[in-house]
Amino acid sequence: MFTREVMEKQQTWFYVAALLVGAGIGLGMPDWGSALVYTVSPVLACLLYTMFVQIPFLQLRASISNLRFIGSLLVANFVVVPVVVWLLILVFPQTSAVSLGVYLVLLTPCIDYVIVFTQLGRGNEKLMLASTPMLFVVQMIMLPVYLWLFMGTEAARIMQLGPFAEAFLFLIVIPLFLAICTQVGSKGRPKGEAVLNATAWLPVPLMALALIVVVASQIGQVYEEWAVMVNVLPIYIAFMIVMPLFSRIIARIFRLDVGAGRALIFSASTRNSLVVLPLALALPAEWAAITAAVIVTQTIVELAGELIYIRVVPTVLLKD
Repeated sequence: MFTREVMEKQQTWFYVAALLVGAGIGLGMPDWGSALVYTVSPVLACLLYTMFVQIPFLQLRASISNLRFIGSLLVANFVVVPVVVWLLILVFPQTSAVSLGVYLVLLTPCIDYVIVFTQLGRGNEKLMLASTPMLFVVQMIMLPVYLWLFMGTEAARIMQLGPFAEAFLFLIVIPLFLAICTQVGSKGRPKGEAVLNATAWLPVPLMALALIVVVASQIGQVYEEWAVMVNVLPIYIAFMIVMPLFSRIIARIFRLDVGAGRALIFSASTRNSLVVLPLALALPAEWAAITAAVIVTQTIVELAGELIYIRVVPTVLLKD
């Protein structure tokens, strides 16, 4: 029987198939791929709404009750990760547009499919779910700070306030507001609970659809800038190798149990590519294409890495 739980457990393969379909459309039918660029923002807005509505924002107070786990998440994602990313850019220097894409995607921890990957990797997905409101709020606050630290006035010059604010408003703030309204309006009401249960079916198919339209519309740029994308691959691969190791050390320092430690590893190693993609697309035209292509490349690398993580984390890195 095909249930939501079955769909979520198999979602990685839906995403792999979506990547292949998107690449086939973008490379085989480039005119279609170019046309699909106009669907990216509406699809991402719908996707982010369905993702946000699953995040327990009304339980924000409860999400910070496990202080050791929250402390480890904050240290890993907002202290260690920025240092690692900064060092990787030093070791593998990039142009400003590429560096901006790397910073956007690697400095923001995932708040959506990381929960399922944590579950597949036998981590404590409930802790991961409860911490997502805090992670989302902190990363939105800290991202401009990191960009200023790492790129200085150049970041302010590139990220023009108007388009950036518009993308942030329509693709993050409004879906987030509607999600919270949905949660508040459905609380204690049978019809509202039915609506919430119905929306819980949507993130996986909408994520697959988003991957199709994003990859189809951006794969041409990735292909044209293949040399640039190859140069950025060592950063992403190195990140996916070193962050689980650092996370393992942090988990030991904070004396986390096995489930919480695995959740920390997945959080620190999985990034928020589709949430920051709209911010990249809001950049000036000469920056948007290459920055978005850098982010899409990270998504492809990450999904391949997650298939390795769900096997290696529970059997090698952090055993029972």
